[in-house]
Amino acid sequence: MAVQFQDYYATLGVPKGADDATIKKAYRKLARENHPDVSKAPGAETKFKAISEAYEVLSDPAKRKRYDALGPDWKAGQGFNSPPPGGGQQFRNFYSKGGKGQQGSPFENFEGFRGMGGGESGFSDFFESLFGGAGFGGGPGGARSSSRRRPGPSKGQDHESELTISLEDACSGAVRSITMSAQNPDGSVAKNSFDVKLPRGTPDGARIRLAGKGGPAAPGGTPGDLFLRIHIAPHPIFKLSGRDLEESLDITPWEAVLGAEVEVKTLDSSARIRLKPGTQSGQKIRLKGKGMPGQKGEAEGDLYAVVRIVVPHTPTPVEEDLFKQLAQRSTFKPRP
Repeated sequence: MAVQFQDYYATLGVPKGADDATIKKAYRKLARENHPDVSKAPGAETKFKAISEAYEVLSDPAKRKRYDALGPDWKAGQGFNSPPPGGGQQFRNFYSKGGKGQQGSPFENFEGFRGMGGGESGFSDFFESLFGGAGFGGGPGGARSSSRRRPGPSKGQDHESELTISLEDACSGAVRSITMSAQNPDGSVAKNSFDVKLPRGTPDGARIRLAGKGGPAAPGGTPGDLFLRIHIAPHPIFKLSGRDLEESLDITPWEAVLGAEVEVKTLDSSARIRLKPGTQSGQKIRLKGKGMPGQKGEAEGDLYAVVRIVVPHTPTPVEEDLFKQLAQRSTFKPRP
């Protein structure tokens, strides 16, 4: 698939010299407006993918530096050679230790890690270029081979790289198709396409082993393994903390004072909760079991709705008069 060059600054509507805070603010605003669960406008899903792709690059100092320097060519890979001094940091690469390879299904040895994270299902040309056109080269845009070879030519080298997924895919599980280039022992280059199965409740920082998907082996040997480190992209609505989720819940002053029944968004639908009279701003309301699913006997996470009391930016004459009456008649004193 041909990779279309995208002006990430134009996508987020920020100048080229924008700082991290400006980029993050623009991303959150656009992601919230165009998230498929929020916007029903035609093309919202496609625009959301482009927004997420732009943020993925511009929020990473190494990727942004390379993008600024090379423009349309910033994704190009350089085969399987070692990276030049100071280079090869478009991915945060890892190395696997030498040793006897294990046989079994491609998804054995799944290691869960807890972490902080926070997107949209499906991969754009950007992600194809990470795992396809750019390949697993040693230069910028590719992951390096292990520098330690196992004794003898019986098995190919192991490789390790990273895969960014949406919070929705992490919670529900998904299958992602990726394409990778690898150098054969005779020097030729082979392209390998395969599916990656993400288990339900995949945590941020998880490491998945795909047996036989690493470097090719010499005749008579077995291919190496591929290890993928999973990262969960920031979400425009929910904040991930371990297996718990947080979201902001805006309410009116009278709902806070009198109590009310309000609707809150969950990851897969919505739920109604009752606010008690006297609810305070910053108070957290827990929805048990509405966070990220657990794995291997772990309990599911919870969802916390964090209350934020908001007032009209431009009150109507009637609202302004009522607030004036309240100010004159109320004996409530929030400050000493």
